[in-house]
Amino acid sequence: MELEAVFKPKTMAVIGVSLTHGGHPANVVYNKNNLRHEAEVFAVNHRGGVLQGKTVYKRVSDIPEEIDLAVIATRAEIVPDIFQDCIEARVNGAVVISGGFAETGRGELQESLVSLAKKAGFPFIGPNCLGVYSPPYIDTLFIPSERIVRPDKGGVAFVSQSGGLLADQMVKFAGEGVGLSSAVSIGNKAMIRELDLLKYFAQDKETDVVAFYVEGFGRDEGRDFIAAAAHCPKPVIVLKSGKTIGGKRAVSSHTASMAGDYEVFSAVLAQYGVVEARNEFELLSFCEALSCYHGPIQGRIGIITGSGGHGALAVDACFSQGLSVPLLSERDQDEIRRSVSPRVQAIASFANPIDLTGSAVDEDFMAAAQFLSKKKEVDCVVILLLPYLPGITSDLGARLSQVYRREGKPLIAYVPHVERYRMFIEGFELNRIPVAHSIEGAVDMAEAMRRQQPC
Repeated sequence: MELEAVFKPKTMAVIGVSLTHGGHPANVVYNKNNLRHEAEVFAVNHRGGVLQGKTVYKRVSDIPEEIDLAVIATRAEIVPDIFQDCIEARVNGAVVISGGFAETGRGELQESLVSLAKKAGFPFIGPNCLGVYSPPYIDTLFIPSERIVRPDKGGVAFVSQSGGLLADQMVKFAGEGVGLSSAVSIGNKAMIRELDLLKYFAQDKETDVVAFYVEGFGRDEGRDFIAAAAHCPKPVIVLKSGKTIGGKRAVSSHTASMAGDYEVFSAVLAQYGVVEARNEFELLSFCEALSCYHGPIQGRIGIITGSGGHGALAVDACFSQGLSVPLLSERDQDEIRRSVSPRVQAIASFANPIDLTGSAVDEDFMAAAQFLSKKKEVDCVVILLLPYLPGITSDLGARLSQVYRREGKPLIAYVPHVERYRMFIEGFELNRIPVAHSIEGAVDMAEAMRRQQPC
């Protein structure tokens, strides 16, 4: 299924714009894209007219340009006729924002869209969806610009059956500095489904990680999805709802999906090394980590800190995830001790966690990171960087990143999320080192790589 025109259209028609109601979803989409994104946008309303000095066309087929994408926000009953017009006008695909289909019991109306689309080879997303955000090409989400937070352009494609969860997660992505290649709300997923999008983003050069929020699959569809995810050349992350009896009932009432047997689904994901996020916070951390590191690890963590309390909490978090924190031998500890500054040699702890204490300077963190990055017994190094330590500089993040560049062992940083510490964070992020803003988040990032390892 060819989906390039859906995510990177050169021309787009927004169908259903109102000449009297500026807050209509179609008007929101039209205004957001007009002069703000790369696609050329045309307005369509069955009455015609003029909007903001531009012609409003009565039908898509009246537009004098070839249209790549149609965004439809009208009453459900007239969408089949709009489909027919789009097909005759050789439009390449559609996003159907309109609700009032299978989710309200009108399955026959939804099937009429699918029948038309399949016969004509006309792919569409929806119906009953929030839309598609694909910077810098389009933003068809019908939330007004002042009400939504847009992450920067990046390498994560996020596919969600829930529009509300997608919008909420975009806020979290932006706050964590995770960039998106695309964000897709698929709603009732009447035609384009998770498997289709997985295949598209697997070959999309702008995407490094593919993440899904899944409510349910059709018969045998989950099996096909996992098989494709297991062979995808990029990390695939799945957050599944409907884990409980109540959750399954909520899923069914939300988008008319079948939630299925969660325990079986979860076990098969782990068996094939498809990364499951248990909650939205893991989803965020996993996306950030796997957009930087693709290789699986066994889960043996080295920890460097300037605070013993932080190190102890990190060990607890590792053990709760099933990660190990191997103790270093006396010989290894002596070697690290000799490499750090005299002021910390007598007071630091080198067993793992390596607690350099509040007296540490940049060179101490560098020496410890360099040592652990060479140890075969350690798969990943977590650095708990406390910017208020008096002896370190704002260049430490960038300097530590060079250790990863030399040694190739994954490095994860924890830095408190305070604007005045931005220099530390940027030093890591500019060198594609993931930064968590909680100790648990840093450990979650390491766990993401471990879950890529098939059982």
